[in-house]
Amino acid sequence: MPQVVVPVRYPLSENSRATLAEAIQIADAEDADLTVLHVNLYQNSHHVDRTELKRAVEQSFGHVPRTRYVVRSGMLVEETILDEVAAQDADIVVIGSKQASRWRQMIRRLVDDPDVEQFLREELDCEIVTVEPDAQSNRHSSARSSGS
Repeated sequence: MPQVVVPVRYPLSENSRATLAEAIQIADAEDADLTVLHVNLYQNSHHVDRTELKRAVEQSFGHVPRTRYVVRSGMLVEETILDEVAAQDADIVVIGSKQASRWRQMIRRLVDDPDVEQFLREELDCEIVTVEPDAQSNRHSSARSSGS
């Protein structure tokens, strides 16, 4: 069964809702299971639980079939997302353009000349879909590696 993972903020921002809407459409089109992921940062005092996350998503989109709600804790959102994507063995990851920008910043800290697509190809064996809040997603910005 294909697996789509979508990281979101809580409370759901406008960007998170746009990203989630695209992820729901992709999961439906691909006949895939959907994982909605939120990362609680250790350094923040407010921690969201799965029930709150599910309630927020269902208030915006109604019941979303074949959906898991996952809340993880971590120091860095991007690393925690990468860990969850790997653990889920995701086929498609849907991220907002702001999340992609944060990944670029993280990669810049790790390497001198970051090539985000190359980094994701090396780190993940899945397709990456980037969603612009007021535009169509950049479908097929694939980061599928070739046998790692």
